Amino acid sequence: MIKVLIVDDSAVVRKILAEELSKYKDIEIVGSAVDPYVARDRIVKLKPDVITLDLEMPRMDGLSFLVKLMKYYPMPVVVLSSLTPKNSETALKALELGAVEVLCKPGSAYSTIDVSRSLVNAIRAAASAKIQKHTQPLPQPAPPPDSLKNFRFKTTHQVVAIGASTGGTKAIELILKSMPITIPGIVIVQHMPENFTTAFAKRLNEICRIEVREAVDNDRVVPGLALIAPGNRHMLLQRSGANYLVRIKDGVPVYYQRPSVDVLFRSVAKHAGRNAVGVLLTGMGADGAKGLLEMKENGAYTMAQDEKSCIVFGMPKEAIKIGAAQEIVPLPSVTESIINALNDPKR
Repeated sequence: MIKVLIVDDSAVVRKILAEELSKYKDIEIVGSAVDPYVARDRIVKLKPDVITLDLEMPRMDGLSFLVKLMKYYPMPVVVLSSLTPKNSETALKALELGAVEVLCKPGSAYSTIDVSRSLVNAIRAAASAKIQKHTQPLPQPAPPPDSLKNFRFKTTHQVVAIGASTGGTKAIELILKSMPITIPGIVIVQHMPENFTTAFAKRLNEICRIEVREAVDNDRVVPGLALIAPGNRHMLLQRSGANYLVRIKDGVPVYYQRPSVDVLFRSVAKHAGRNAVGVLLTGMGADGAKGLLEMKENGAYTMAQDEKSCIVFGMPKEAIKIGAAQEIVPLPSVTESIINALNDPKR
């Protein structure tokens, strides 16, 4: 049983969340709190496994509370934020500070049913997540080896496809920060609501050597560019003559996810085949495992993040279980493994 404490200043939100989460047999609502001061006392008394945290509250905002919590009483936190660009920036900061997942609050563009289903999955993932204090800095990526400084790929008609969920924002940041500007085009699905992906791409673009942006329909996939699927939309790869481009579409969620890693990976398998490298990172569930297998069966080189470096060893585990990953890689080595695969003359 996963014990959950709800921290939100809205009585309506607390009531909705408690009612929806109580429908699941593996979740127990042990209490709620109207602000961080009340939450502090109830965390000590009730010892929840996971807390849900609003960011805009009286007396102390959610970010300030998160800093203190992760320093003195680190535990899994799922942030609930309103669906606005401003709140999206704040929500990304929460992930940096140690939150496991960020979701939309009920009453946004998503229905209560959609929110509750996503929240249950996030709580389950958070309960099994490896929690680190936010004071521990993200490891800096090693600089590219000397042999890569003036590296030029033999062809621009290659694609790197990356999929991630819980814990993926930090993993993707680590990978992209160490990418050389000559890297072939990268397409990424990170499970994240709309607007949040806009802020995520903007932040990565500010700290990476390569260009990073949220994808729009018919964007070309070109060297030195990483395209992130927009929240609540699927992203597929297509080929147009000698060029690759992405299509942004609606559609039913896959494994309860939109965007879905499987949708992207299967399109990469079909249109890029052996000219692609697929990478499945940390996350709960099975999204991406079968798509990675299709990529492998169509000649792509495939890899999955190893258990030790995953926040949640779910999606990579499923891929490894079905034989979809040709290489199991610790997070700090993923960039180097991608480059080696792209430059392998045997492929």
